[in-house]
Amino acid sequence: MAAAWLIARHPGYSGWTDVFWTFATGIVGMLVALISNHDGLLARQGLVAALAAIWALRLGLHIAARTRQHGEDPRYAALREEWGSRFAWRLFLFLQIQAAAAWLLVSTILLAARNPSPRLGGGDALGAMILVVAILGEGMADRQLRHFRADPGNRGRVCDQGLWCVSRHPNYFFEWLGWTAYAVIALAPAAYPVTSWLALIGPIFMYILLAHVSGVPPLEAHMLESRGDAFRTYQARVPAFWPIPRLHKGN
Repeated sequence: MAAAWLIARHPGYSGWTDVFWTFATGIVGMLVALISNHDGLLARQGLVAALAAIWALRLGLHIAARTRQHGEDPRYAALREEWGSRFAWRLFLFLQIQAAAAWLLVSTILLAARNPSPRLGGGDALGAMILVVAILGEGMADRQLRHFRADPGNRGRVCDQGLWCVSRHPNYFFEWLGWTAYAVIALAPAAYPVTSWLALIGPIFMYILLAHVSGVPPLEAHMLESRGDAFRTYQARVPAFWPIPRLHKGN
């Protein structure tokens, strides 16, 4: 993240910080999964490492492509304006907090890989299925938004098509869902040590981060500023995070 800071402090390049963070988290997650057992590589370690790699590759390449096309991330642009002349050093501290957050999330991957059950079981299959669904769902949401933005007729409008009509941030929801997969794998056997419950830190922390800290709040502030009443109407009609349609009076 220190390397990311060297790039992100320049205007127009802040979007690359998320690329650095994603690939760094994925690589470290793979490594801790593969070296978590001194008695030899187990199938579960390979599964968990593969899940971390697939997640990082899909998300990292998507963010890289988006950054090349759009440049400055609106969240970082707002911080640049808010922090003024102190932006560079405050950004450095901010990115180190992101590095610490990555280690916290990687601990969930580690606990999944250290599940002592000798064979793959139903919990492993369920966890893998959850992550695959999360990756596919997030990819679908990203693709729907990209196609919406590519249409000149949608300029200035709010995307409310596909998954975006049941959640204002379906990509964030599926990102959170993916982190529940490691907790499911870690907690699969009933006899697993009590410390395995620490794997819940990953999805709990990711939910707080996305829904209440660095995800939804700053992005919605940007959307309110750029879309105004159109986005306020969208807020009143569509839930922010959970893709559960609201029931309106009279339905």
